[in-house]
Amino acid sequence: MSSPLKIVFFGTPGFAVASLENLIKHGCDVLAVVTAPDKPSGRGKKIRFSPVKVYSLEKGIACLQPGNLKDAGFLAALKNLKADLFIVVAFRMLPDAVWMMHPKGTFNLHASLLPQYRGAATINWAIINGERKTGVTTFFIRHDIDTGNIILQEEVPIHPDMNAGELHDVLMRVGAELVYKSVCLIAGGNPATREQLSPGDKTILKIAPKLDKMNTRLDIHKTAEEIVNHIRGLSPVPGLSAEFLNPEAGISLSVKIFKAKFQKENHHKVPGFIESDNKTFIKVYFLKGVVYPEELQLAGRNTVNVKDFLNGFAFQGTWYLKG
Repeated sequence: MSSPLKIVFFGTPGFAVASLENLIKHGCDVLAVVTAPDKPSGRGKKIRFSPVKVYSLEKGIACLQPGNLKDAGFLAALKNLKADLFIVVAFRMLPDAVWMMHPKGTFNLHASLLPQYRGAATINWAIINGERKTGVTTFFIRHDIDTGNIILQEEVPIHPDMNAGELHDVLMRVGAELVYKSVCLIAGGNPATREQLSPGDKTILKIAPKLDKMNTRLDIHKTAEEIVNHIRGLSPVPGLSAEFLNPEAGISLSVKIFKAKFQKENHHKVPGFIESDNKTFIKVYFLKGVVYPEELQLAGRNTVNVKDFLNGFAFQGTWYLKG
């Protein structure tokens, strides 16, 4: 059933498009979208539109692209739309003047089971930390980021071989349905919501900080299973960064690993030590097991499977995989 609410949708990447598309499919009245300004990208610095803008143009939906969300002109334009509800999916933090604009409030779709994994890279960190489940949450925005009252949640299992890209696509689809269900609840009156944490709750919270050069590098102090979880959590982008190192020859080569498997094995090798037949496998020793890289990329080269990699590269002498 369609919602009688007049909606303004805030979002930028493809993850947000799925929710917007689902609202349109169900006949919701989306007055406008708010998305990131157009930016040049690529070698030719060609101006590219955000995925949300591309979709909104296809559907004839008005598009606002403020550089400054506190700009008086933008706030006036937003108020003049006379919307009942703002919905936020994969957008930057809103100032109070925006999310408090309407009495029905502003709700956000978050790709985790709040209060766990507040932050920017929820999908990545759930896999990196070896979680067996995650999910999506809709909640009303308030001043402290990712802390508002929960409207709805839905769990999603994380399969042992799933990477961040695959989990992203599952959560995108489940989240799109949750957004519509939340709109229907809000349209029906004041929905029953719940606080994320009760007073005095001692729950230890796991966070999801933005990915950077430090937390996307291999850590040789981790177990083999943790290394593979780290790889899965950074695939297909940005990939786990490391180095192939031959100390005797003074060679160090930057590498990214996008897929690997681990095997529990008792050994006495130094973490990072490499063995290879230079034809079909690369075997790297870590704590409590070994890791077999399956897809990797040397700096400046294409991503290839391990057999193709070894067609053009041979491990002669003693090599290590270092962070």
